[in-house]
Amino acid sequence: MFGIPCRASLPSGDQTLQSKEEKLEPIMQMDNQITPKKVRSFCSFRYGLSLLLHLCNVALMAQNMCLNLTMVIMVNSTGPHSLPNTSTEEHLENIKNPVYNWSPKIQGIIFSSIFYGVLITQIPVGYLSEKYSIKKMIGFSLFLSSLLSLLMPMAAEGGAAFLLACRVAQGVAQGSALISQHMIWVKWAPPLERGRLTTLSLSGNLLGSFIVLLVTGFICQSLGWPMVFYIFGACGCALSLLWFVLFYDDPKDHPCISISEKEYILSCLNQQVSSSTQSLPIKAMIKSLPFWAIAFGSFAFHWTNTIMVLYTPTFIKAKLHVNIKENGLLSALPYLFAWSFGILVGHLTDFFLSRNILRLITIQKLFNTLGLLLPAFFSLCLLYLSSSIYSMTIFLILASSTGSFCMGGVLINGLDIAPSFYGFLKGVTAIIGMIGRLISSTLCGVILNQDPESAWFKIFILMAVIDVLCLLFCLVFGKADIQDWAKGNQEHTRL
Repeated sequence: MFGIPCRASLPSGDQTLQSKEEKLEPIMQMDNQITPKKVRSFCSFRYGLSLLLHLCNVALMAQNMCLNLTMVIMVNSTGPHSLPNTSTEEHLENIKNPVYNWSPKIQGIIFSSIFYGVLITQIPVGYLSEKYSIKKMIGFSLFLSSLLSLLMPMAAEGGAAFLLACRVAQGVAQGSALISQHMIWVKWAPPLERGRLTTLSLSGNLLGSFIVLLVTGFICQSLGWPMVFYIFGACGCALSLLWFVLFYDDPKDHPCISISEKEYILSCLNQQVSSSTQSLPIKAMIKSLPFWAIAFGSFAFHWTNTIMVLYTPTFIKAKLHVNIKENGLLSALPYLFAWSFGILVGHLTDFFLSRNILRLITIQKLFNTLGLLLPAFFSLCLLYLSSSIYSMTIFLILASSTGSFCMGGVLINGLDIAPSFYGFLKGVTAIIGMIGRLISSTLCGVILNQDPESAWFKIFILMAVIDVLCLLFCLVFGKADIQDWAKGNQEHTRL
């Protein structure tokens, strides 16, 4: 009578309910079908944000690593190590490249000092990144790290103690930026694009390593080693200013993002829980085997990555006997490939998910296997199958670059099992990874000092054992769905 189709056999209440469902169903279908079509543009603001964060990571990693190569020129290897810190100005070359008498022990302490600065920030910053402005945390941290980079030559002139303090402070700044940035994607990354967005931003660390290893030798020989710190410090300051202008903590507050993109991101993430209203489930987290799978995977990744980052120049010098310029070039090549692999992993992850080819847990276990087994395998090949400089270069590149497959696994797995507490979880697992980094760097130095002849065999065998054991734990206990202790009152959107 009123022109509304209904079934006579249903009561009026059921008729009303069915009518509402019939009206809402087309709207829900339209929302599910139309909205995702607006995502597939690499010109969108969220991809520009990922690229900006990529460049910030380039600057941070360049500032972190440049001392690894400049130390070769900064230290007078022929001078007596027992003398206090002095600068030799007998020749014009020594004016451009000041030289200091630092013993290998002091050099090792300076190298590792930045790790201690990073170490103490992981858990506090991870927790605070869930509560406070990511824009300010990353912007000020990047600016402070860049300012300290500009002051590094002056600190070296003042003595090893000043340089050590400067490096620790820089580690605090860099650790704050590197750990807090992971919370960006809780609000900015739609579930089916997390692979691409996170790996694009994180791969900046690899590109930064490539750039600093490639150009540091040339800058040192042409302009002097202090210019290395000035150049990367100035670039970081400029990027920090750009960051303050372009980034906002929440897409709904950004004045430049398009309305369609804003609505798409918010609609994809509207079911996520905010940790600001929840207490940390520390006991449940400690009892969680998926959490420990991430922790052990992070430990193995950082153990392997640290050996390849810190000791690749040493390995090349010992085996190939090249100068600093050639050493820098050979040390840089693996990071170019690692950077490419890292971006490829993100695209493959999202491709497999969007096409329903593989489940997320299968994808992550696949990339964990590749990222932990391949570096160990190619490192052993480096010892036994390197009959020429060409084969040695190939195995060195593969051993150093294939670890980036972990970007599709343990390095972002926390965003899937506990998005509400991702900052804190990332801080804890990063601490465990940093412990592996500190142990491996120290232990490798001891092995090389005690037994130079068979040192590399021991280092690579130990690395392979740790990688295999941690991988087995990840494969058995790793998960990719949100855990009960992290759910709160709502469910997560990514399976």
